[in-house]
Amino acid sequence: MRQAKIHYPTKSENHVCIVQITDTHLFGEPTGELLGVNTNDSLNAVVALIAKNSHQTDALLATGDISQDYTPQSYQNFIQSISGLQAPCHFSPGNHDEWQMMQTQLAASAPMASENQIIFDNWQILLLNSTIPKKPSGYIEDSEFAFIERAIHQHPEKHVLIAMHHNPVKVDCKWLDQHWLQNGDEFLQRVSQYSQVKGLLWGHIHQEFDRTFEGQHHPIRMLASPSTCIQFTPRSNHFALDGLQPGYRLLELKADGSIYSTVYRVQGDRFSPENEVSGY
Repeated sequence: MRQAKIHYPTKSENHVCIVQITDTHLFGEPTGELLGVNTNDSLNAVVALIAKNSHQTDALLATGDISQDYTPQSYQNFIQSISGLQAPCHFSPGNHDEWQMMQTQLAASAPMASENQIIFDNWQILLLNSTIPKKPSGYIEDSEFAFIERAIHQHPEKHVLIAMHHNPVKVDCKWLDQHWLQNGDEFLQRVSQYSQVKGLLWGHIHQEFDRTFEGQHHPIRMLASPSTCIQFTPRSNHFALDGLQPGYRLLELKADGSIYSTVYRVQGDRFSPENEVSGY
């Protein structure tokens, strides 16, 4: 995992404004569809909604599964789609990404930014690699725990948001919970040792999620977000697709360590997946 940091001034008054985009599942061909949804079109619809909402965005976070077909062009399509948002985009890999290719394709192309330690006036955001090569589930390696510890020791005065792809808690969705972060319990216990950690953010589950974990110092906010393409039905024992539209999450990180967050979805019913499917 690359370990580099960048300092940004906080543009929004008294808080950091972050937009999370996740699970785009793009193809090299812009006509590519995932279970009946053109993922390029659905991402563009989400990006148009972000632009319309005119957030004073300090940074974008792309939390994995950018590609569906492991092609270099799928990453270039992502860059093209988000380039009009006028904000740096930091990224972490998902289980559908090929990590080396992802870094090669994204790291040197504006508005993409390769740093995984993002520092603002009162906050720092840490992006982790939670992937296991060729496996749908995730795992946090010791090197990532060391990165968290080092970053907090460097800036002990700053609140911390940790972002990654996989869910560190099970989400009451039996088929999906097989593919969670395999050492999720250990992860939660270790990060909750730090009073600076105020929030955890991920993708992977293709649905909205907002709970708290009772940490050693205070409750830690746990957030997951809709995909920009297909949505998974919450609390389903078997693979099932939801009819909700694609979306993104806005996070406002306040100077006092609190987090305000809203999910926005594309309006209408433009993106309707195939219903009679058993997986993807």
